[in-house]
Amino acid sequence: METYRRKTRKHSTIEALTEAQKIIFAPLTFQAIGTMLDIGILQSLDKNPNTVENLMKELNLNEYTVKTLLETAESTNIVTRNDDIFSVTQTGKSFLYDKMTIANFNFIKDCCYLGASEMTASFLQEKPMGLKKFFKDSDTIYPQLPNMSEKFQKSWYEFDNYYSDNCFDIIYKIISADNPAKIFDIGGNTGKFERVCLSNNPNIDITMLDLKENIDVVSKQLEGCKFYPINILDENAQMPKFSGAVLMSQFLDCFSKPQIISILKRIKASAETGTLIYILEPFTDNQIFDGARLSLVHTSLYFTCMANGNSKMYTQKEMLEMVYKAGLKISNIFPAVGIHDYTLLECQVR
Repeated sequence: METYRRKTRKHSTIEALTEAQKIIFAPLTFQAIGTMLDIGILQSLDKNPNTVENLMKELNLNEYTVKTLLETAESTNIVTRNDDIFSVTQTGKSFLYDKMTIANFNFIKDCCYLGASEMTASFLQEKPMGLKKFFKDSDTIYPQLPNMSEKFQKSWYEFDNYYSDNCFDIIYKIISADNPAKIFDIGGNTGKFERVCLSNNPNIDITMLDLKENIDVVSKQLEGCKFYPINILDENAQMPKFSGAVLMSQFLDCFSKPQIISILKRIKASAETGTLIYILEPFTDNQIFDGARLSLVHTSLYFTCMANGNSKMYTQKEMLEMVYKAGLKISNIFPAVGIHDYTLLECQVR
């Protein structure tokens, strides 16, 4: 019996150590996959499983490069080997064909990887110290997005838009069901929701609120929409008089809890009676799939290192508490919005 317990304990320890090594070497695995994509190894093997020698000839690469990368990929289930023939696994194919995986991978690689080295300093100082790798004198990433490299912007916007874009047709129907005379979109980003609204109703009265730097870009590309430049964190900034419906799509997660409560209080103070306030978020506790929750909680670390140093992806429970503290009440909750399990909160002034 004692021997059996020792074997069980040994097996459990080995499994734990294996998992630990995966975490330790994950940054190198990540970069190896990026390199395999950059030089075409994964793409080639996906079209035609092949040997090291043939890959060397086809891609004009030396033996060291091909062998080292394939060994790494095989150890992490990106490729598999049958005798001397390598082929791409289903996990490997995700990096080639799955839109979510591609958006997440490019976002981490191009926008987060470098800044993540400053995570400890970011937590301790409550500032996005990783952003200093790109801009020395910026407190948040948002005003600097137009100044980032084309590659950075592409990966950032594709990640940011991928998840919420598929919700806009749905939430337009929900919001327009009450026939609001006006719609205000706070943090409109690239104006995707505005485009959905205008495509459904060219005469709709919709105003996009965002930083001046962003509006300067979007206003040149979007007709039929009103614009209101504002730094929402400036408590002295004049809010417009809200009526009809106010939307914040994946916006409040960009701020700390005290900032969110302050924003909601100021919206409430500027809202006419009967105004409906909508909050769309992918709450971490409302996710069906483990991979979705893992992605969201790790996105919080992007906010820590790169965005502002103090915000995160919240649970629905946390957001409801902030809504109540701001003096609003929940009039409706729309769960499972879109394919990524977003939640739409409908709020009213108490």
